[in-house]
Amino acid sequence: MTVATGTDTRRAREENHGTAAGPNAMVIFGAAGDLTRRKLIPALYNLASSGLLPRDFAVVGVARHDMNAERFRSEMRSGLGDAVGTIRPASWEQIERRLHYLRGDVEEPDTYRRLAEVLSGLDRESGTGGNYLHYLATAPSHFATIVRQLGLAGLTREEAGRWRRVIIEKPFGRDLATARALNAAIAQTLRERQIYRIDHYLGKETVQNILAFRFSNGIFEPIWNRRYIDHVQVTAAESAGVERRGVYYEQAGALRDMVPNHLFQLLSLTAMEPPVSFAADAVRDEQAKILHAITPYSPEEVLTRTVRGQYGEGDVNGERVRAYRAEPNVSPDSNIETFAALKLYIDNWRWADVPFYVRTGKRLRARMTEIAIQFKRAPFRLFRDTSVDHLSPNRLALHLQPDEGNSLSFGAKVPGPQMRLGAVDMSFEYADWFGTTPSTGYERLLHDAMMGDATLFQRADMVEAAWQVVNPILDVWKALPPRDFPNYAAGSSGPHDVDELLGRDGRQCAVIA
Repeated sequence: MTVATGTDTRRAREENHGTAAGPNAMVIFGAAGDLTRRKLIPALYNLASSGLLPRDFAVVGVARHDMNAERFRSEMRSGLGDAVGTIRPASWEQIERRLHYLRGDVEEPDTYRRLAEVLSGLDRESGTGGNYLHYLATAPSHFATIVRQLGLAGLTREEAGRWRRVIIEKPFGRDLATARALNAAIAQTLRERQIYRIDHYLGKETVQNILAFRFSNGIFEPIWNRRYIDHVQVTAAESAGVERRGVYYEQAGALRDMVPNHLFQLLSLTAMEPPVSFAADAVRDEQAKILHAITPYSPEEVLTRTVRGQYGEGDVNGERVRAYRAEPNVSPDSNIETFAALKLYIDNWRWADVPFYVRTGKRLRARMTEIAIQFKRAPFRLFRDTSVDHLSPNRLALHLQPDEGNSLSFGAKVPGPQMRLGAVDMSFEYADWFGTTPSTGYERLLHDAMMGDATLFQRADMVEAAWQVVNPILDVWKALPPRDFPNYAAGSSGPHDVDELLGRDGRQCAVIA
């Protein structure tokens, strides 16, 4: 794949993926949080183990916690084993000696003055070259402030061949109005090519393989349209509850947390037209077209084409678990949804009248993320005088987690004198064919950001287009609070209304297993 950098130079993505990034310093705001310890530092460790980190590299953690560099390194080391298993001393040493810490409040201008001094020192001592990658692992309320203060401190200014980039975590806004306001605020300081809105789902190999699967295999693309596909289901099921995220979840809910980012990214990659190249904006142009083509909901359609739910107590993997309303930092009469399902239509020539069913939820039967493409049934007439009583549709499933791979189901004759059909699966798992490498899902994304490849990051127009779809749902759900919460047991497949959502169309939900 080729990519467009800030200077419009195109590099082969395959070469980028196997090449160490150039000198740079990575600044992590909110460095004392779980994301840094459980995901970011392990991802950097894995990159170092693969030879993909630059020799001239440094990390500066910024947080309010009272600790020094030695304690910061110790804290990061303590969480590494859980993420990567056996720690290789040589690889950890590469990371450990590059970790630095700055105590500071992100709301205070003095923090950025002192940060500029630290980075200037690292440019001299570690050869980081004045290239800075700022990672905003903080509460969303700090995003605009951090970007503005970085600009005032001169830490986003690009000159003399030096690059400055900012990675922004989700959620990017709470609705369309706040997303637009945040885009406008950061655009006062940063150019769009400096902004990397991260979605860790896109760090998964199977997600990246969607494009390769579709566009490198001549047998699939000709039938990837409304003539042959009956419907598409995108599922992101979690067996875990909200755990320690009660405060956040009470403000977000399943719809905001998962749909406009994770699930719409999967949907747009599945439904997009072939891009003219794999340059970042060529790919994202086609994704944006899909998001803009989703038919907007009327208030009446929200009532008939969406489902929300909240889990009650139940059994998950043989363990009795509490209801959402009994979770820490959750209101005992909360009406926040922990499950959301939507029926969507994409109004373009490829997908007109093909429904896309999207669902996500907490405390479901199993952890599973997949994209299921169900094809139209073959004509039955040929089999009327046989013992075959029905034809099952072909189904292609792209499995994202827990076991990454693809499977295709089709009918085959059962051996014997009679014409009988049996269901057959052709499948592969990445681990069987390509082996496994330690991954947190952030390695590819961090490496791409250092290389200037924005293909797997959201653009401003994509963010706003996604919220345009979700906003009418939020408005109706706010105006009409649910009366039946909790409406599904932990360890189940979700609310019964989801089966009805597909059942009215003569379809069935993909099994969560």
